[in-house]
Amino acid sequence: MEFLRQNAVLRKPQLSENYAGWSKPCSNRRTTDSLSVMPMKAHRASLAASQRQAEPAYGEVSWERMIRAVEKVRQRLQRAAAALEAAGVPYAVAGGNAVAAWVSRIDEAAVRNTQDVDIVLRRSDLDAAITAMSKAGFVHRHAASLEMFLEAPSASARDAVHIVFAGEKVRPNYSVAAPDVTESEPAGTFRLLTLEALVRMKLTSFRDKDRTHLRDLIDVGLIDNSWIDRLPRELATRLQGLLDNPEG
Repeated sequence: MEFLRQNAVLRKPQLSENYAGWSKPCSNRRTTDSLSVMPMKAHRASLAASQRQAEPAYGEVSWERMIRAVEKVRQRLQRAAAALEAAGVPYAVAGGNAVAAWVSRIDEAAVRNTQDVDIVLRRSDLDAAITAMSKAGFVHRHAASLEMFLEAPSASARDAVHIVFAGEKVRPNYSVAAPDVTESEPAGTFRLLTLEALVRMKLTSFRDKDRTHLRDLIDVGLIDNSWIDRLPRELATRLQGLLDNPEG
């Protein structure tokens, strides 16, 4: 019994944190908890700061910025066309600008803006085009088998004139080659691909934006079922699918 009483006395300080004269194992609980919470608070603050830094910086929305974006594309096209015309280099405007030009002949309200400036050139005229475009302030670049003319050395590919070589397939798997520059007509200050040549190019590429451009031409009545017999079978099938199911 004496042994049990001694053990009971020895264990007593562990049972009560207010026992006088003994250490208090629970008295520092609040301090310990605070120390464990502080790193968590710092981590959360750091995470919140990282999230704020990751958020994109938005510029102000303004008509001026939107108008300027469209105007820059128009000016790029006009400068390129003027440079090639002055040098006597045969060319034709293709892509979204060609679609917009054709659509504007029917309904200007249906015109879709584009950031692309695509021009068809003969490969044999590339050197002459480089000379002419360089004089107009453009910078020639060759990247990933693509030829383009940047507006400035530091400009991105978005701010460029992209070249499509006449009579060549843009991609090896394409079934139809790009049209020749002779399949074009004057359109004010530049030469424009004929509608048939443009439709062939769009049906050949047939990317999402190409299908959108074809729908624009369909919507204003520039192409319809009468075109089916004029096209190669693969392209005719694609056009028929768009005519049958424009939203598909």
